[in-house]
Amino acid sequence: MIDPRVEAAIAHWAPRYVEHGVPVGDFLDVTRSIESWDEWCAAWTAAGRVHEELGDEALAQGYLRSAGHHYLTAAMEYHFGKFLFCHDIDQMRATHQLAVAAHRKAHPLVDPPMERIEFDYLGAHTLTGNLRRPHGIERPPVVLLIPGLDSAKEELSGLEFWFLDRGMATFSIDGPGQGEAEYELPIETAYEKPAGAAIDALGARDDIDVTRLGALGVSLGGYYVVRAAAFEKRIRAMISLSGPHTITDTIDQVPPMTKLAFQVRSHSPDFETAKAKLRSMDLTGVTEHVTCPSFIVTGANDRIIPADQTHRIADGIQGPVHLQIIADANHVATNKAYMYRPHMADWMADQLNARTE
Repeated sequence: MIDPRVEAAIAHWAPRYVEHGVPVGDFLDVTRSIESWDEWCAAWTAAGRVHEELGDEALAQGYLRSAGHHYLTAAMEYHFGKFLFCHDIDQMRATHQLAVAAHRKAHPLVDPPMERIEFDYLGAHTLTGNLRRPHGIERPPVVLLIPGLDSAKEELSGLEFWFLDRGMATFSIDGPGQGEAEYELPIETAYEKPAGAAIDALGARDDIDVTRLGALGVSLGGYYVVRAAAFEKRIRAMISLSGPHTITDTIDQVPPMTKLAFQVRSHSPDFETAKAKLRSMDLTGVTEHVTCPSFIVTGANDRIIPADQTHRIADGIQGPVHLQIIADANHVATNKAYMYRPHMADWMADQLNARTE
């Protein structure tokens, strides 16, 4: 009998994996090869290693673009092996390190290249982000990309293209409880703090126009970005993808693997303690402070964060709002990504006065 956690993964995650660079054949091969969730991380680690070795071979032969492509694919497969494997922290962390390392191999090889930036957080910690700048633009506007509960800056590479192609730089970060920072720092509900630290880091550069800065958040990041836009006024435009308005309204209905991720990434001893810690993850009294233009989108069939949460966010925002609820779409509408990704990038380019020719 197949583990119901594996069955759930097969049923719900294929669009997300494929949209972010996992070959559909790999998704089918890996998920067909295992029966237990305990096998998940190791199976994806083995699959990712195949792509990393292909990258090494291409690099040795001087095929730099091919090497970069293989390394990004490897990073995604490592990432999706570890992203919800929270019941085995040691295995999760080891595979996470492989994802970060493979992604860093790709940095100088992809077009445009990536630059790893480590920046100060609260004077006591360091956060990391990956900056990409479009070619031919001296001081482009920039979009801050914020992951969610189980994503990380490496996964956001799949979104960067849409903005880069329209003359905007991107800065994909790991905040507290996310990616490289998840082991040291718990989830931070007041996300204007890490967002502000990231903007400070960008503001110290002369090759980015931080006065034209937008922000995008995915899933739980869709909450983070609203909170950031409410209190960090350097954000000129905001995109929230499938974010919760009030996490305690939704947290009990999420799958067991996601509940455990909330527990682990809030550094809680049990789920009930995690829920108590996350009660402040509530946009009541917050959305009315968002005055910048906002693009709010979700899938009508979202089983993780129901669409009524998205409506509540949009209804509370005081600035101009573009609301898009996509029929027959799942969480973050990854099965219908073509319905909003080009549009949201065009919208952001308009808000930031980006050069799009």
